[in-house]
Amino acid sequence: MPPHGKDDTVRLRPATLKPSPAPQAARSHGGARPLLLAGALLLLGAIGAVLLLRSGPAPLVEAPPAPMVAMPAPPAPAPPPVAIALASEAEILANRAPELVIRRLAPNPDVLVLDFPTLGEQARMLNRIAALVEKAGLPRDRVLDDVALDAAVRAGGGTAETFYYGHNYRAADLARFFALAQRDGVRLTAEEERLRALLSDLGWLRMDAGGALVSVPQEGVEAWLDAGARAAMLRHELSHGEFFTNPAYAAQVWRFWREMLTEEERQRFRAVLTNASYDPAQEEVMANEAHAFLFHTADERFFSPAMAGLSPERAAALRDAFIAGLPPGWLRDAMAH
Repeated sequence: MPPHGKDDTVRLRPATLKPSPAPQAARSHGGARPLLLAGALLLLGAIGAVLLLRSGPAPLVEAPPAPMVAMPAPPAPAPPPVAIALASEAEILANRAPELVIRRLAPNPDVLVLDFPTLGEQARMLNRIAALVEKAGLPRDRVLDDVALDAAVRAGGGTAETFYYGHNYRAADLARFFALAQRDGVRLTAEEERLRALLSDLGWLRMDAGGALVSVPQEGVEAWLDAGARAAMLRHELSHGEFFTNPAYAAQVWRFWREMLTEEERQRFRAVLTNASYDPAQEEVMANEAHAFLFHTADERFFSPAMAGLSPERAAALRDAFIAGLPPGWLRDAMAH
């Protein structure tokens, strides 16, 4: 948010037996003794044959067993969700801690809120993601390195700290950012590496991950950024978180953009948002930001309906129609009060 196989058994075949040549007849006078010896041998052979038949066939020679193949270990169970405290909108606003505080929004825990003590720390963690996801004139298919990011900041006429005062991203956008950075070998900051570790713990580095991340700076990071400005920023960013995580809410935002606004009003919103460096080619960004500025940014230092050519009466009528079509939920209740 700017201010603007088979187991074959081996069978051995018995060798082919060739009959020995018949012994020549004895011509000596002792010929009867060899005949008696031959008869005894034949008798022993017959007995051996009978015993062999009774004992059954010779055992087959088995192949050695196949070596055991180690089965892959079962997948490790998914790590438990990271324990992040819940906090209401009021509790988030009351934070004054001197370090980054991370909490889930109590009415919608799918929204993760990063509360930064300085604009510099927020910039080092999230500016490069903003450049990829929604900043006008920058590539959507690659992550900028440090030199290109610095050039983009300077071209916008601001500083890294004022590139955005608040951020909002789908979990899938964050996953895509880190996948592209790894693909292209982009060196990340320590803060970006910290964010990647957090998202890994949350399971948000999958392209099908749900959830949304939003951020705000603390009151007093700049002289003008008082309690009112911080409250307006937080509500603005939380409405984006609701859009990313609540399909019924997102459907109402699309009805507002496509049906409640006239074509002329849409074009005026496009002009305002383009002037604030949002990419007008991204219709979702246009619809999401238009509703967030009109309905959830109660600080004219950021936006007033007149900036989009809306009279107070027209702005009030649009607000009433938007609330009437909202599903029950915390944001509907907050808008009605």
